[in-house]
Amino acid sequence: MRNDPLRLLVLLPLAAALAGCGSWKVPTNLSGHLPAKGSVVPATTFNLTPSLSIPLEKMVFWGAYAGAAYLILDPWAPNWDIEEAKFPGDHYKMSLHMKRYYAGGAGEAREVFHRRARELVQAGGYDGYEVIEYSEGLESSVLGSRRVAEGVIALTKKED
Repeated sequence: MRNDPLRLLVLLPLAAALAGCGSWKVPTNLSGHLPAKGSVVPATTFNLTPSLSIPLEKMVFWGAYAGAAYLILDPWAPNWDIEEAKFPGDHYKMSLHMKRYYAGGAGEAREVFHRRARELVQAGGYDGYEVIEYSEGLESSVLGSRRVAEGVIALTKKED
């Protein structure tokens, strides 16, 4: 993801605000001068079984945390972003960037690289490809490091 810092700058204040929801008070009257005696969430309890009940405030609290974690991790987003450039002579340079916050997929850069190369072979009607160069590493920044890989391939056709 190319907008990781922006996403983090938006989500951190949201998470901080949601963390304080349990103590956030609202005015009781329309003039807004008198503090309320309760929180924003009504004092309701859900009875799941005769011996188990969960307050609505806890459900909202944990739901907000789960929502923030979902937005940060984004489990359905692809683990790798691929940028590619076509050069003369049927050569392609591919740069792969792993998303900064992930849950698995750290060792799959080479597989993603070869999968994209096979897609280029099929889409262009070529017979195969040759890896000219390939490297993997880490890219560091203020928000943490992330895995990167890049390589160059040459698409090949059979000589008749």
